[in-house]
Amino acid sequence: MQRDLTDAPWRKSSHSNGQGGCVEVADGFTDTVPVRDSKNPAGPALVFPAEAWQAFVTATATGEFSAT
Repeated sequence: MQRDLTDAPWRKSSHSNGQGGCVEVADGFTDTVPVRDSKNPAGPALVFPAEAWQAFVTATATGEFSAT
């Protein structure tokens, strides 16, 4: 799905520590969530269905991906 992200309101992850390796998401899209690498803001963005992104965020917050 193509989206015009020229004027998208990007924000960094709240887990960013200023040392790179962070993602930015763009708010304001009802059915999708654009995501990009904060170290390369002019680079490509991935666009996920909103439901899939929410499932990922929830799984991350509950430790589903923790390395044990």
